[in-house]
Order: sequence, then structure tokens, then C-alpha cells
Amino acid sequence: MVGYVVYGRGSFNQLDEILAARRQGEAPMVFLVDHFFEHKPLAGRIPLRGKDKIIFVDVSHEPKTTYVDQLAGALRKEFGTVSGIVGIGGGSAMDLAKAVSLMMTNPGSSADYQGWDLVKRPGVYKVGIPTLSGTGAEVSRTTVLTGPTKKLGMNSDYTPFDQIVLDPELTAGAPVNQRFYTGMDCYIHCIESLEGTYLNEFSKSYGEKALQLCQEVYVKKQGWDEECDDKLMMASYAGGMSIAYSQVGVAHAVSYGLSYLLGTKHGIGNCIVFDKLEEFYPAGVAEFKRMVEKNKIDIPQHVTKGLTDEQFNQMIDVSLVMKPLWENALGKGWEKIMTRDRLRALYERL
Repeated sequence: MVGYVVYGRGSFNQLDEILAARRQGEAPMVFLVDHFFEHKPLAGRIPLRGKDKIIFVDVSHEPKTTYVDQLAGALRKEFGTVSGIVGIGGGSAMDLAKAVSLMMTNPGSSADYQGWDLVKRPGVYKVGIPTLSGTGAEVSRTTVLTGPTKKLGMNSDYTPFDQIVLDPELTAGAPVNQRFYTGMDCYIHCIESLEGTYLNEFSKSYGEKALQLCQEVYVKKQGWDEECDDKLMMASYAGGMSIAYSQVGVAHAVSYGLSYLLGTKHGIGNCIVFDKLEEFYPAGVAEFKRMVEKNKIDIPQHVTKGLTDEQFNQMIDVSLVMKPLWENALGKGWEKIMTRDRLRALYERL
């Protein structure tokens, strides 16, 4: 779990003080910032000291293992070591920060650590500062990466941030569609966690609260205001915590294959898949469709039309690697339930 949490409007202003205690001599703090913020006011508010460096990271596509290795290698070459890595942005920027932190201290390529509990050494000090709410990347024990053969996270006890700063002011003015897609990532976390076989009182407590907050924002509210930003930020936190002791399910398992082949971003990929999962989550999908309609959001359709057998098989292979997700969704005999033919039919519906 994340060791330290600061929450509140304006809490970003405490960043200099927060980082001061973790500085090691002249070793710099490195800020990996979503390229969206280049030449924007937020970049000018970052408290640089000494050799500190801002790198505007390209998150046009979800993080690749090659990009992680390139960033970590360049930092080791330039500085040898660093005091810490600070990720500022949405889920992709935060996942990059977690992965680069781990690759500053672990040998080889980040692709070597795609899986569960393969990371053997703590990374350098790392801080997550979300500017979008919903992914739960600020609290999760994974960093989702696309590697040469699969899309799979570095799932380990060493992956979570040491510190997070949750400032709802940073999420104000996010693009409407993007805000919805990441918010639905949180909503889907909750549905998959609360209806999964791994459910326990820890995940249930967080999942129920996150679900309630999502419903207040996307079902009950008329229009967007500051309270929505506050509530969605806490929904994201609680939704991420709900899967700390459980897992996600069918939507995430299927969307990983979609993302690997087509480069579909995580939030929108989950929405594309969840929209077609009535047989697994009937009540959740019905409410999801109402939220889509109420908020006037377009969910892409027919994204797998025209794909070849080889391409469908690639997606199926990537999806079926996600064994804990399938077991959480369907139970221990899941392989007999979700056959390759059934998964192919599901992909064809997308």
C-alpha cells in the first residue's frame, strides 16, 4: 500500500516540502510529466532544485517496455542515481513513473518483470500526482506496460508509490470524454471487484464507497462542478484500493488484448468491452449505458471488424494470460467457461 497520502485542494503547493525530506545530496528529483502540460501553467509550478529535471513524457500511446527502458537508461547514464521519480499526469504518466523507478534499481529490461511478483528490489523513491481521476494507478500495485509479446503489468509489492498527492484542483478542466473514460475505469473496477470470487470485506468496503461516489457524480449530478472533481478523485483512490486485495474481471482481461493489438487506450478500451458484457454484469452494464446516454458520450463500435484470424488469436492469447482476472470473474474452473471460441465471439461483438 502507498505509505503516505496527502489530499486536498491546493495540496500540490506542498510538493517542495514533501520532497525536501527525501532528497539525497545532489542526486536530482526527476519529474515525468504528461506532455499535455508542456507550456502549461502547471509545469511552472513544479519545485525544481539543483539538478532536478522535468521530462515531458509522450503518453499518446500506453507505456511500452522499450520506452521505460529508454528513460531509465538515459537517467542512469546522466545522473548515475536519482533521489526520486515523480509522476504527474493520468494513469499512463503515473505507470511510467512507477516502472522507471523500479528499473533504476533492477537489472535487465522491464519486459522481464511483466507478471506477478517478479520484481526483487525496491525502486527509487517515487511519488504519484494524478491530474485525471479514475484509473487507480495512484494506489495500485501494478504498472501496466505493453511489451514485445504481451500487455501485462509489473505486479509486485515494490510497485506502489511511496507518496501520493491528491489535489482535485489539478483535474479541473479535463477533456469531457477523457474524464468519462477514466471515471468509468473506476466504475468498472468496482463492478468487477464487488461481483468477483475474490471478494472480501477489505475490497468490499472500498468498492462500495467508490461505486457510490461514481453514481453520485455520473448518475445523480446535473452538470460538472468542483464537488464532482473532489468525489471522483476519492472514488479513484477507493476503487484502486478495492482491487488491492481482490482483482478486476472480464472487461479488463478482454480490453488488454484489444489494447495490445489496436493500441486502444485503457479507459476507452474498458468502455468498449464493458458495453457488451450484459451476460456477466447485467446490472452494471445497464447502469453504464444510462451513464453513457446521460453524459452524451460516444462509445466506439465495430472496432474489431475486418481483423484476420491471426489478429483475433493474438488478442485471445494476450487476454488468456490474465489468469487471476479470469479466476476472479468466473471461478477456479474458468478455462472451461471462457474457451477460445467463446472469447473469439466476444471480440467479434466489439
